[in-house]
Amino acid sequence: MKKKVVLAFSGGLDTSYCAIYLAKEMDLDVYTALADTGGFSPEELEKIETRARALGVKDYVRLDVSHQYYDQSIKYMIFGNVLKNATYPISVSSERISQATAVARYAKKIGADYLCHGSTGAGNDQVRFDMIFDIVAPEVKVIALIREKRLSREEEIAYLRSHGVDFDFKKAEYSINQGIWGTSVGGKETLTSSETLPESAYPSQLKATDPKRITLAFEKGELAAIDGVRYEDRVKGIQALQQIAAPYAVGRGMHVGDTIIGIKGRVGFEAAAPMIIIKAHHTLEKHTLTKWQLFWKDQISAFYGNYLHEGQYYDPVMRDMEALLESSQKYVSGDVFVELHPYRFEVIGIASPHDLMSSRFGAYGEMMAGWTSDDVKGFGKIFGNQVSMHRKINGENE
Repeated sequence: MKKKVVLAFSGGLDTSYCAIYLAKEMDLDVYTALADTGGFSPEELEKIETRARALGVKDYVRLDVSHQYYDQSIKYMIFGNVLKNATYPISVSSERISQATAVARYAKKIGADYLCHGSTGAGNDQVRFDMIFDIVAPEVKVIALIREKRLSREEEIAYLRSHGVDFDFKKAEYSINQGIWGTSVGGKETLTSSETLPESAYPSQLKATDPKRITLAFEKGELAAIDGVRYEDRVKGIQALQQIAAPYAVGRGMHVGDTIIGIKGRVGFEAAAPMIIIKAHHTLEKHTLTKWQLFWKDQISAFYGNYLHEGQYYDPVMRDMEALLESSQKYVSGDVFVELHPYRFEVIGIASPHDLMSSRFGAYGEMMAGWTSDDVKGFGKIFGNQVSMHRKINGENE
């Protein structure tokens, strides 16, 4: 019997090349697995399966991991208001954990001898896939043909054609990686430090121009309803918000960050629903959490997001941070009002029974209800007492 290899399959040029090479040159039975995190349309899914079958693989499976992705990553990115370098909602990088895990588990299930991914040697994904494959299925050997063979695009296409495969692998001007938590866009401009992407590079073009106000209802930090329509399935809620907001071409940006392999990387992104959810959620938190809850969440969230971006999901410290993030959401419930405009959105305000800005305790700059003027005088004196002592003892110029 031939040995088995499970190929993490996307239907693109690199994984199509791998499917043929693994079968023809390495004499392996190729099992292709697409890990779907919720970013593919039905038409895209059908096209990917058709390509896999046309390559003559032993089998093709679609692994639906959209809800696992939400429960294990997206939920905590919302709780933490995670934006890498205060900009990027780590759209595609966070998906790779769920995808690699699902593919590795499938390989173990069918008793595969090898796991293969189509990552190159120049990016972050090679590290994420290698590492998670090794953690989840350490007994299965990893093959990374594109990285190991260092082939050009033209060489891959020529090889496929020599084996009767002539898919329409047009060289796209821009590289698009689309997912439920946002879409990354790469092109010649992102290889520079000075240029920005043209309008045409973004997958969602401006179609709506009239301002639109929407109400997002959160329950314990999770998006639960949009304009009164409840979504018990949180994935469907994100997808519904994306449908509403994408025509306004909002949630775009350019991200510059440090890659896992130590070089700087720049990428454009479009993430209408994720950016609205994060900004709306953060506003609600500012009304419902205490000062020190907000402070410590900020410290933890930055580390959590960066570690998630680097694929380090399985480090136990991630569970520790998730426990704090989840605990902090106990009273993060209420409505957030958002207004959509072409190319931008505005968080108008919130309504929550847990709003700490309650007028029962005073209105900032206007009136005091919970204290007297004498209380404030005494508080001000004691609040600065240690600094006052320091200056008196060490001199006023200290």
